[in-house]
Amino acid sequence: MIKSAEFVVSSPAVESCPAAGLPEYAFIGRSNVGKSSLINMLCGRKGLAKTSSTPGKTLLINHFIINDLWFLVDLPGYGFAKRSKAVQAQLERMIANYILKRDTLICLFVLIDIRHEQQKIDREFVDWLGEKGVPFAIVFTKADKLSPARARQNAEAWMRRLEDTWEELPPFFITSAEKRTGRDELLDFMERYLN
Repeated sequence: MIKSAEFVVSSPAVESCPAAGLPEYAFIGRSNVGKSSLINMLCGRKGLAKTSSTPGKTLLINHFIINDLWFLVDLPGYGFAKRSKAVQAQLERMIANYILKRDTLICLFVLIDIRHEQQKIDREFVDWLGEKGVPFAIVFTKADKLSPARARQNAEAWMRRLEDTWEELPPFFITSAEKRTGRDELLDFMERYLN
């Protein structure tokens, strides 16, 4: 499905994002969840999204044009403790503005490290998306670090914990950038949504 992928622009605010028109899929997650690696794996381009060993590197809204038809958007990670409170607050505002004001956002992919139990910060973020009616899906990353059976168990346990307040659960995917696990499923889902 992805024949071409090119970086377009980094924007400090939703107002300076590319002129709306083309549909957008955005990716977000906690710092170091493997967002850039996943984006590169989906696009089949190694250095497209810059990966870094330093968590919290993405501080801008990064737009990539895919097949000249839609945008893939790399959003800053949330909940990175080493940033100052002021920078963190500014980032949260920028992320919230993008998610709530960007009319062309079709679906937000929330990335979760499959090795960990449900963390308060991820749960609060997912609940906030639900309250605001934002269409989203959960993407579990780093599945290669566990056996397939254990990865599936962890993902299902994470999703089950949502049932305490959620009537209908969002879709979820199990992925590994290393082994390209989940690539076809994610791209099929995106294609169905686009159509």
